[in-house]
Amino acid sequence: MLHVACFTFNAFQEQTYVVYDETKNCAIIDPGCSQVHEKKLLSDFIQAHGLQVKHLINTHCHLDHILGNQYIKDTYATALAIHPQELTNLQLAATYAPQYNIIGYQATEPDYFLMPGNVIQLGNSHLEIFYVPGHSPGHIALYSQQDQICLVGDVLFKGSIGRTDLPGGNYATLLESIHQKLFTLDDQVTVYPGHGPATSIGIEKRTNRFCKITPAIPD
Repeated sequence: MLHVACFTFNAFQEQTYVVYDETKNCAIIDPGCSQVHEKKLLSDFIQAHGLQVKHLINTHCHLDHILGNQYIKDTYATALAIHPQELTNLQLAATYAPQYNIIGYQATEPDYFLMPGNVIQLGNSHLEIFYVPGHSPGHIALYSQQDQICLVGDVLFKGSIGRTDLPGGNYATLLESIHQKLFTLDDQVTVYPGHGPATSIGIEKRTNRFCKITPAIPD
């Protein structure tokens, strides 16, 4: 059974996730820890639960989701995985971090790429990679059918959707990702977003006004 621990970090109130099962193997998703106390909070949790960090994954590479990448890599000797279309975002982060008064950002490079259908093995559990662009070009989500959870980054929020006015964003593509990927999941699937509270697929299908328009799918 997968357990999901959530931490809210940095000035953007970004959600960092630690996902683990009974084997104590864990994946860190979108480490946004930038301050010393944030890094300590994350590391203290990992130590207190006796976890072994096996995976470091970015759902996408906007600055607020990657601030702690190098810290995790250095502390746990863990390889960083992203979708290949997020490489530009990752590499540009160091150039615009000062514009957000973020000093001391440590740039990093990915160690390998994730593609749709890839499976992240996590002890006795696994997470399937979905390709869900629209908020950013190479955005991915991580889904466990067994545990009925999906970590969706900035694609879908409780009552809202990801912004599409950043470079590489596309509104129609985002809606298509939501309807053709996320909304095909069971209603009871718990959605863990990159900002704000958790929700479920069923709740968002019924109540999210931003998702009422179904994108036209070409023949």
